[in-house]
This record gives sequence, C-alpha cells and structure tokens, in this order.
Amino acid sequence: MKDVRPTSGKVLQALFNILGDINGAKFLDLFAGTGRVGLEALNRGAESCVFVESVRPRADAIKKISPESLVLSLEVRRAITWLTKREMKFNIIFADPPYSSGWCEEIFKLPGLEKLFTDDCVFIIEHSSREIMNVNENFEIISRRDYGETCLTFLKL
Repeated sequence: MKDVRPTSGKVLQALFNILGDINGAKFLDLFAGTGRVGLEALNRGAESCVFVESVRPRADAIKKISPESLVLSLEVRRAITWLTKREMKFNIIFADPPYSSGWCEEIFKLPGLEKLFTDDCVFIIEHSSREIMNVNENFEIISRRDYGETCLTFLKL
C-alpha cells in the first residue's frame, strides 16, 4: 500500500478560507487518502461529499467515519466513468494525486471529468510546488497558492 500524505493543517485551513462559504455544496474528493479534505468540507456545511480512494482499507476507514457518504474504492478513471454514468455534478472538485506521478498533466485528459462540473464548479488540485501544471484549453487557472512544498491550484472550466 502506498504511503498516504495527508493535507497539512495549514494547507487545509488555507483551502477552506479561500473557498469561503460552502454550505449546500456538492463536494468530490479525488485521491481521498484519509478523507481529511472531504470530511472537513462536510464539517463546514457541504451538502454531500463523494470520496474516491482506490486503496480499499483507506476507503473502508472513510466509510466508517462518514457512513452517509458515497465512498468509491475505485481507480480515479473508473470512478469518473461511474459518476458520469449517473450524471452526478459537483460544485467543488478537489484532487490530491500522488506528488510527481504525472497526474498534473494526466488529470486534464480524463474522459468525462468535465461532465462532473456544475456551471460554477471550482476545481482544486493539490500538488508539489515543483510540478509543472499543463492545463488544457478547456480550463483556466484562477489562482495558485504556494505553501512550502505544497501548492493549491484553483481552476474553472
């Protein structure tokens, strides 16, 4: 099992300070790990959170903490297909892929990803500040915040 790198408290606080009021939001936590970000979204008033975590014991742990939430123990590509088939849409999509794994480029090529966005959806990627983000023409970077080794990049369709 790959090591999990939970979002630090400082980055978590900054993320939700930037997002502001998320009451009623539908939140998608991709590469959920411990589920810390999605659980915090629920604590801050998100209507729902879908967690995607491919490692079964971690997904099971999230389900124990938040039994009312949908937890998909699927690889991200398969999870996106599953969600798009059910026409699910999200106001906030957060992705925290393994650092330096190529996901900063790959994530924008995922078939169906854009179908998960509501009109006002904010897409946030947590990544290493050393990684270069190659965004396709369908996305616009609206903000980038660095916190030491960690960077939060905020995008819109």
